[in-house]
Amino acid sequence: MAQIETTPALATNVFGPGSLGFQCKSVKSSCDSSSPPKPLFIVTPTVEGTYPVLLFLPGTQVRNTSYSRMFQLIASHGFIVVAPQLYSCALVPETEEINSAAAVTNWLPTGLPSALPPTIHPNLQLLALSGHSRGGKSAFALALGRSSPATSLPFSALIALDPVAGFCCFRIPPHILTYVPRSFDLTIPVAVIGTGLGPERKLGILPACAPNGMNHDEFFTECRPPCCYFYAKEFGHMDMLDEVTLMSCMCVSGDGKGGKDGFRACLAGVFVAFMRAFLERESGDLRVIVDNPGVAPVTLDPVIFVEK
Repeated sequence: MAQIETTPALATNVFGPGSLGFQCKSVKSSCDSSSPPKPLFIVTPTVEGTYPVLLFLPGTQVRNTSYSRMFQLIASHGFIVVAPQLYSCALVPETEEINSAAAVTNWLPTGLPSALPPTIHPNLQLLALSGHSRGGKSAFALALGRSSPATSLPFSALIALDPVAGFCCFRIPPHILTYVPRSFDLTIPVAVIGTGLGPERKLGILPACAPNGMNHDEFFTECRPPCCYFYAKEFGHMDMLDEVTLMSCMCVSGDGKGGKDGFRACLAGVFVAFMRAFLERESGDLRVIVDNPGVAPVTLDPVIFVEK
C-alpha cells in the first residue's frame, strides 16, 4: 500500500498557476481503430517532457470542456489531463459509462501518444483516476473492477470530486456503497472532495444534487487508508464549472471566500498536491494543506488525512 513521505514543506505554490505553459485539444471519436472510443478533451503542458496522466470522468450531462480552467491549472504543474465525454441521464444505470471509461483507459497505451504533441509523452505507470459527481462514483466503480472489459492499466491514485451515488432518493446501479466503514476493496490512495451546499435543495423544492447518504461523506467513510478528505463547506456541487449547465441550474451555488475562481484554484491545488504525494513521492505540498488548511484560497474545514 502506498504511503506518504513524511518530509514537510514550509509553503506551497499549488494553488496558483504552475511554471509550465499548457494547451488544450479536442479529439473526436470515429470508426478508425486508432481513434478513442469516446470524444476526448486533453490538456497538456507545452514544455518537452514525460508527465503523469489524470483520467477525469465528467458529471451527468456535463461537457468535458466545462472543467477547462481547473484542468489548465493542473496541467501547468506538470500533468496531462484526459477527459472523455460520457453523456448520461441521471436516473439510468451507469454501466455504459463505466464500460466506456474502461475502454478509454485501455486505449491510452496505444492511442494517447499519437494524440499528444510530439515532444509530450505520457507516463502511464503514473495514472490517476478521477471524476465529478456521478463521474466520481463511476471512477470508484472503475477502480473497484466493476467494468467490462476490465481495465488493462493499473491506477496509482483515485480523486473523487463531490461523488454522488444517486439522485433524489434513488440509488443508481451499480450499487457500490455498502454503508460499512472502510469497506471499499481498494489498495490505492484515495482523496475525496466534498461541497457543503451539495446536499441543499434549491428553492427548497428541487432535489439536492448531492443528497446526504449518497454523497462525499459516505464515500470517504468507506475508504481505506491512506485516504484524504477535503470539505469546501461554502460551495456547491457545480461551482467548479466554467459555464452554466442544466444541471448547475438545479444545484445550490455558493459564493464563499475566494469566489468560484478561488474554488477552481483550490480544487486544482488539491489535485496537484495529492498526485505529487502519491504519484511522484513529493509530499510537501499535501502536508502543508493537511497541517494548515488556511493556505487554500477557499475555506477547507475539515481536512482529514488517514494514513493507516
